[in-house]
Amino acid sequence: MSGFGVEIVTPNKSFKFSDVSYLRFTGLDGKVGVMKNHAPAIMAVDVGELKIEDSSGKIKYFATTGGFTEVIDNKSMILVEAAESSDRIDLDRAKAAKERAEDRIKSKNEDLDLQRAEFALYRAINRIQVAKNS
Repeated sequence: MSGFGVEIVTPNKSFKFSDVSYLRFTGLDGKVGVMKNHAPAIMAVDVGELKIEDSSGKIKYFATTGGFTEVIDNKSMILVEAAESSDRIDLDRAKAAKERAEDRIKSKNEDLDLQRAEFALYRAINRIQVAKNS
C-alpha cells in the first residue's frame, strides 16, 4: 500500500478507504489537507465537503456535518453526524430542504428556532454544492 487509510464513521454507517493519497475536509478554520505521514492530530470537522483521492487518482466527495477527525500512524478516522457520498445525494430533496429552510427563516415566526433553521439551510446548501461533484 502506497497511501494511508481513511475511515468515515457516522451513527448509521461507515466508509473505509485503504489506499488514500490525499484527504481534504472542512475544519472550523477552513480547509484541512492530510497526506501520508501526517503528524498525529485531532481536529474539528465542520459542515462541508470531504475529498478523498486514492493513489490511482480516483476522487470521491462527501457532504459532511460536524464532528472530529483523528490522524495517527497513517490512518485517519473521521467521526461525523452524517456523511453522504456526492453520487448518492438526492439533489431534488436537497433543493426542497433548502427552500423549506429559507421559508422558515423568512416567516419570522416567533416560535422559530432561528439558529436551527440557519443550520438546516447551511447543510442543504452544502449538499447541493457537493452533489455537483458526482
